[in-house]
Amino acid sequence: MKAPLILAGALLASTLLSGCGLSPLYGGGAGGPVQTMLSGVEVAPIAGESGWLVANAVRDRIEAARGGTPRYRLEIKLDDQIEGLGLRADDVVTRERRTLRARYQLIDLTTGQTVLDATAGSDAGIDVARSEYATIAAEKSALERLSGIVADQIVARLARYARSTEGR
Repeated sequence: MKAPLILAGALLASTLLSGCGLSPLYGGGAGGPVQTMLSGVEVAPIAGESGWLVANAVRDRIEAARGGTPRYRLEIKLDDQIEGLGLRADDVVTRERRTLRARYQLIDLTTGQTVLDATAGSDAGIDVARSEYATIAAEKSALERLSGIVADQIVARLARYARSTEGR
């Protein structure tokens, strides 16, 4: 008795969701508008360790789409800061916050125009250990995580841009 009721509920839910207008961002696979646009994006070099990490993370995320002639250049400027938060009675920092912010511009290489100008960013808390080595390792680990998060945000925004300009 319960199985037909569950099946009917699932069928009703799928019918209602199919009419909501949602469509997959990467619809169309390798020939879809998002993959086609991402295949034409070259990532400009970014200075510093954080720049190297972010540029490689972005390239890794669009690597499946690579292969085309670059039509766009992605320029990224980073702001990487570490700020001490917690203080002990002897004025020693016990907690830090690492913030990584990116301002990025997608430039159409055929016209030289900036077609997308946006920002991305994230932050991470770091416990400051008594060992300087452990603290440096925690700061580097936080930078690696933040680079991945920022790269995810950038690629997701590029994909939304590609979807919104589909057919132009």
